[in-house]
Amino acid sequence: MTETIQARGITFGFSPRGGVLDSFSVTDSGATIAPLHRAPWTADEVPADAPAHQQWLAGDFLAAPMGNGPQGLHGLTANGDWRVMPSDPGTLRAVLDGAVSGATVVKELSVTDDHPFVYQRHLFIGGTGRLPVSNHAMISVPNPAKLSFSRKRWWETLAAPLETARGRSRLSYPKRHEDAADFPAGDRGTVNLHRYPWGDAHEDFVTGVEDPTSRLGWTAVVRPEEDDLILSLKNARALPMTMLWHSNGGRDYAPWNGRHRGCLGVEEGAALPVLGLSSQETPDPLTAAGQPALLTLDPNGTVEVRHVLGAVHWPSGQSVAGVMLEGDVLTVTGDWGAERRLPIRGGWLGLSYAGEPVAAKPSLTWDL
Repeated sequence: MTETIQARGITFGFSPRGGVLDSFSVTDSGATIAPLHRAPWTADEVPADAPAHQQWLAGDFLAAPMGNGPQGLHGLTANGDWRVMPSDPGTLRAVLDGAVSGATVVKELSVTDDHPFVYQRHLFIGGTGRLPVSNHAMISVPNPAKLSFSRKRWWETLAAPLETARGRSRLSYPKRHEDAADFPAGDRGTVNLHRYPWGDAHEDFVTGVEDPTSRLGWTAVVRPEEDDLILSLKNARALPMTMLWHSNGGRDYAPWNGRHRGCLGVEEGAALPVLGLSSQETPDPLTAAGQPALLTLDPNGTVEVRHVLGAVHWPSGQSVAGVMLEGDVLTVTGDWGAERRLPIRGGWLGLSYAGEPVAAKPSLTWDL
């Protein structure tokens, strides 16, 4: 059963099965924006041996561990059940049934009056070891879109293409390249990662690694025909990787059957194994630069993963040239001068203005 949480100008739905932020909509400048993707099939069309989360593939969920693991693709957080707990108005809290590497996982989603953002945090209480993690937001892109990003060191594909025999992948694998506008393609051409789609019917996955000096990490998806803009925000020093999943008719088998189109995964995290070349190097280039390549659990404490997802009216259709956080205002600037100043919880991502990130401390005041 979907839980609905709202504040003035924003509403979201949460499904305990898989812990999915399965929808959210923002009312802005008289327009209603509903940016999240939903797969075009029913649960009974999904093969029995497929990951459970494919039965309800939609919206945004936590992948921990990100990728393949003993608890299924993207882990128990994506395939298991979450128990909703009593929460304050405008907030949803839920605890995962079962542990991840020994950790109890708590999800918190919240909204604020007149803020066009869903604020997310995941708390890992206890546990041992290190694991790849990411949020797994899926943006609906039914028409061509323009993508912009905070400054990246390089872009890199997986060790092998997502699809070969039963579908198609467009990019070159494994490959590492600095210029997102000129990424090598499998046919020896190039692909501009700033423009969606990358191919007519292809399935691809590529990751951008943040500059170590960046504080605010951001991804902006402009949908010109929809007159809107979707924003993904993070602490770049806590989650140094932006993973893009391009799913646009590139899989020819059930339940995909060539019909899963117009989906762009924007997955912010720390997940070294998805880097086909860098994950084989010792030390890996993230660790060498002081960036977390994985999430390190604390057996005697709590670690957090925070993220902000938002949507606003953006009738200019301009690509985003910059995103700046000052206090409780986020300023988004277009490449031809368009500008929006948006109210935001300025301290939510744990950024400082002096240069170093500030660790956000959880306030565990509810019973588990």
